[in-house]
Amino acid sequence: MDIGEVARRSGAAASALRFYEEKGLIRSTGRRGLRRQYDPEVLDQVALITLGRSAGLTLDEIGRMLSVGGRAAVDRQLLAKRADALDEQIRQLAVVRDGLRHAAACKERDHLACPKFRRLMGLAVRSAVQRPKSRGKPPRLVP
Repeated sequence: MDIGEVARRSGAAASALRFYEEKGLIRSTGRRGLRRQYDPEVLDQVALITLGRSAGLTLDEIGRMLSVGGRAAVDRQLLAKRADALDEQIRQLAVVRDGLRHAAACKERDHLACPKFRRLMGLAVRSAVQRPKSRGKPPRLVP
């Protein structure tokens, strides 16, 4: 398959495929003219990369789980840690969601007069002070 076919069938951009190849995550089998060629197994590798990225794994972490020949050497401990981190993030997002729902339905004319809203503001400030700068992650609100 050429790179265009892999891109079409995997949903990954051709530029992403070239980047994955540069990082050693996938391997082309050669070229036909100027177009890279791949074995069909690359589709499984790209699917594993996509799954890993959607779970928040880095390309280096994913790369350690991919081996030559398309077999996966899954790091079960890493996956369990990532699942635990996702559970914590889900819990935190539920707190944020509940706060937003309260603010949207709050009967107070002035949200600053609402004790629950003020408590949520306090949680947001405390969490911002306690947490190192994150890369676009939601604030950590712990009641």
